[in-house]
Amino acid sequence: MQNRFTVLIAEHDAETRDAISSVLQANGYKPLPAENGAAAVSMISSLCPDVVLLEQELPDMEGLEVLKKVRSWTGLPILILSSRGSEKEEVRALDMGADDYLRKPFGYPELLARIRMAQRHSVKMEFGDNAKNGILKNGGLVIDLLRRIVTMEGKEIHLTQNEYRILLFLAKQPGKVLTYEEIIKHVWGHFAADDRQILRVNIANIRKKIESDPANPKYILTEIGIGYRMALVKEKTAQPES
Repeated sequence: MQNRFTVLIAEHDAETRDAISSVLQANGYKPLPAENGAAAVSMISSLCPDVVLLEQELPDMEGLEVLKKVRSWTGLPILILSSRGSEKEEVRALDMGADDYLRKPFGYPELLARIRMAQRHSVKMEFGDNAKNGILKNGGLVIDLLRRIVTMEGKEIHLTQNEYRILLFLAKQPGKVLTYEEIIKHVWGHFAADDRQILRVNIANIRKKIESDPANPKYILTEIGIGYRMALVKEKTAQPES
């Protein structure tokens, strides 16, 4: 199964949380339920979701307090869900760094549309002109950022969630050496332990899937003692017919 966009749902009401989770699951997303603010902060830091749905009225802390905490170290899309319906509250949330504000009650088609909009905006902000139409290319490697499909020379490659995150982090900065610490923090969270062995195992698995000769890689190169970099690879040119 192709790895899916993850959506964290910080909502105190179990029935609402379960209903949103079911809708997301049915539409190809991987829901990550959180019943309070503390759980949301912990899961955002450790699971690095792609989008966060953050209720404004959580039982242990204000949703905007969660927003303030995580905005100091992540720019992931955050949509505030609120039953207050006040323009003043909406302005306050947006000024504090929320990407969108959805007032309850809302329809699920609208919620899904807002999530898709957040995905497109996130891709545009993160990749800019480097990913035309949401597609990132390097040699025979092609990454469809909105559908999360990876192909090598036209053949689809199946990656785990972490393998995809590592590959994408390297691919969006071709030629740049990324340290072990940078990659680990990006993939496993802001407060992750510096476990380089897990990173090496994931890199080895990615190479087996995308490299024609994993022992002599041409895409993901090792900078000994520092980290890894994605090499810029020329696209193959068609050979003239004899």
